[in-house]
Amino acid sequence: MSPRERSILTVTCFGHFMSHFNMLVFPAILLPLSGKLGMDMGQTLALSFWMYLLFGLTAFPWGMLADRFGARPLLAVFYLGAGGCGFLAALNLSDSFALGLCLAGIGLFSGIYHPAGLGWIAKEFEKTSQGMAYNGMFGNLGLATAPLLAGSVNYIWGAEAVYLVLGMMNIGGLFLLYLARNGQGGLQVRKNEGEPKRSLAPFLILLLAMTLGGIVYRGTSVTLPAYFELQNRDLYQGFLVFSGQIGSPNLFATLVTSFIYLVGMAGQYAGGRVGESCDLGRGYLIFHLITIPAALAMAFTTDIPLILFAMIHSFFLLGMQPLENTLVARLSPPEIHSSAFGLKFILTFGVGALSVKMVTLIRTGFGFSAVYIGLTLISTLLVCTILVLNNSRKVSSVA
Repeated sequence: MSPRERSILTVTCFGHFMSHFNMLVFPAILLPLSGKLGMDMGQTLALSFWMYLLFGLTAFPWGMLADRFGARPLLAVFYLGAGGCGFLAALNLSDSFALGLCLAGIGLFSGIYHPAGLGWIAKEFEKTSQGMAYNGMFGNLGLATAPLLAGSVNYIWGAEAVYLVLGMMNIGGLFLLYLARNGQGGLQVRKNEGEPKRSLAPFLILLLAMTLGGIVYRGTSVTLPAYFELQNRDLYQGFLVFSGQIGSPNLFATLVTSFIYLVGMAGQYAGGRVGESCDLGRGYLIFHLITIPAALAMAFTTDIPLILFAMIHSFFLLGMQPLENTLVARLSPPEIHSSAFGLKFILTFGVGALSVKMVTLIRTGFGFSAVYIGLTLISTLLVCTILVLNNSRKVSSVA
């Protein structure tokens, strides 16, 4: 990497870390928050709907602003806005309405990162898949750190301290942003000069695939800590013996969830290597195909078998992201890369937020395990969509 690429990657990696950290703190303390608010799990989970919806729904307008004004000022708004809302959430954990508004604000400002940060990488990096892989690994590190840190802080100091930490970490991102070298996206524009005009059909099909993937991702991320807490009770008893009776079911579940996301971080690295060495569409298909039996097995297992299948699911579900992001960069016009990523995330995270409602309905009607059967069916439809995408890419390249 060039010095400028390394400088840009430093700030985008931390931004990716924080965007996912912000989203995963809430499910990590879902059950403790339910007890604090005097609400059942479904009612408490519903408070996060606008957070997840705005996280994706605002991505496209944020992307248009990033194409117009550049990534740096947009990322500054991200850190300030999400940090401020985190501090406000810490002050309003006993008021469900006010907490819901603060969570919505965290989602609104966190939605800036993906179109701004990934658009910056797409414009500046010679090896796009490599940049996306390293960036994606830090996103997964955020996924892994959120349950671990939130569960630990909640256990020691309480839920208020969790959101105080979130606020301070976001504000800290301004320092890294100040140090980053600016870029104008000239590299990627030069790389694409003289290329024939792309057909939009593959990109439109990719949008559908990413929408389905967003439903699977969000459905998994909002349920995994609570699912582990309820389904790993025998393993938790063994953990208490090992730890000398120190800990709680929530702390144990968040530790396991953090480990699962660290496995996904390794998947990100593997996905980046695959993206640089083989056909993007083929790798994208294989990674999603493997998630189908893993998700189905998660519906029927507990304790160690459940954790093993969750590891496989996380490795490939999260590992496909460098492949997917590189496909976005390759199939969209270079001058609107941030807007293209914004359109991706308005579908994957915005429409994907509907999975919060889906999870609530399935859990209420059929039980918690049935949620993963539903996610299996959606992943199957996703794989069928990728097959259509790969055929469309072949037709476009021939034309």
